[in-house]
Amino acid sequence: MSRTIFITCTDRERLEKLIQTEEEFVPGSKTHLTELKSELKRAVIVESQAIPEDVITMRSQVLLKDLSSNEEMVCTLVYPDEADMLEGKISVLAPIGMAILGYRENDRVEWATPGGIAQLQIEKILFQPESSGHYDL
Repeated sequence: MSRTIFITCTDRERLEKLIQTEEEFVPGSKTHLTELKSELKRAVIVESQAIPEDVITMRSQVLLKDLSSNEEMVCTLVYPDEADMLEGKISVLAPIGMAILGYRENDRVEWATPGGIAQLQIEKILFQPESSGHYDL
């Protein structure tokens, strides 16, 4: 899917630094970094104070619905060093993380998995740092 996505200036800066570090120090990380670079290039970049409150930004907590099973899950989009599947913290470098970054409530996202195409609906943003006045989380 290629809907318009929105990313804050702060998130873009941090993600560009992450890409640079990963390229330099993590062998074999090129494929997912290329995908993240592509997402950043096509994104509409906005100031943190101007990001709509229904957009998934870094450290947003969201309610997602798997469209094949109707199961719901709560997850938080985080940087790789904060990821913890048991706590529902999904790395932005994971396929699902890249799939939801910058999308809005009620958007549907999809990505390739070994078992086929996975589809999720973004049901609700439970917490977005920027809408709570946290512009530097």
